Amino acid sequence: MRAPPGAHPALHGQRVRRVLLLTLAANVVVVVAKAAAGLASGSLAVLADAGHSSVDAWNNVVALALAAVAAQPPDERHPYGHAKFETLGALAVVAFLSIGVFELVETALGRLAGRGEPPVVGAFVVGVMAASAVVSVIVSTYEDRRGRELDSQLLRADAAHTRADVYASLAVLGGLGLVALGYPAADALLTLVVAAIIARAAWQILRRAVPVLVDERAVEEDTIRATALATEGVRACFEIRSRGGAGAVFVELTVTVAPALTVVEGHRIADVVERRVAEAIGATEVVAHVEPADT
Repeated sequence: MRAPPGAHPALHGQRVRRVLLLTLAANVVVVVAKAAAGLASGSLAVLADAGHSSVDAWNNVVALALAAVAAQPPDERHPYGHAKFETLGALAVVAFLSIGVFELVETALGRLAGRGEPPVVGAFVVGVMAASAVVSVIVSTYEDRRGRELDSQLLRADAAHTRADVYASLAVLGGLGLVALGYPAADALLTLVVAAIIARAAWQILRRAVPVLVDERAVEEDTIRATALATEGVRACFEIRSRGGAGAVFVELTVTVAPALTVVEGHRIADVVERRVAEAIGATEVVAHVEPADT
């Protein structure tokens, strides 16, 4: 049994892409503002944060392409659909984040070793960082909310990255304050804090994506079994398997019915089981196999 028309992959993909386009526009504005502030002040932390935000924008571009692929319906080579391309997109986000962390740490350690000039803190750079933090809060909240509504791993992963940008901007603001008080090393030290924040975001994304790729059980067996056994005519339920992630869960199970039932009656019961399980757990497809019960 397939999901209802409201969950059609093409419609889902169109909605995901609309969110990504809005997010991309906001991220481009933030990148330009931070880069200008970083160049004007000479702050390593601000430029690093601009680089982090630019990765947000590139992630949006990659995500747009992957969302278009994930929205394609099942075909002969992909009978379970293309939803896992969204999960691959989440892993691409992790790869970008990892590169960013490495570059931030390397540059910050160089500054602590005495290479480069201390930044010049002014009202312009402080205002830009504060405004960027506010924009990132709005964007990440919107994207995460839509990601939950659409059951999109891609949107939720991108929202986590944007949310990390909020913490990074706040950390940079704190570092600029310390620099203004006469502690130039704070710029590089806060850059290391930014790197740690980004690394944590990458780990959270990875922890959600890997179980989907390795086909970890998506739904507890007891939940599926209870729903199946509550169906009139079902005597037992076993061989329960589930896979996939939010928005693309597939379930297989076997139920037993009275051996005296006709094939038509047995399949009617299986249809009811499939519909009830799909509704109970929000599955994309449920397949119930029917066997006669032991007399």
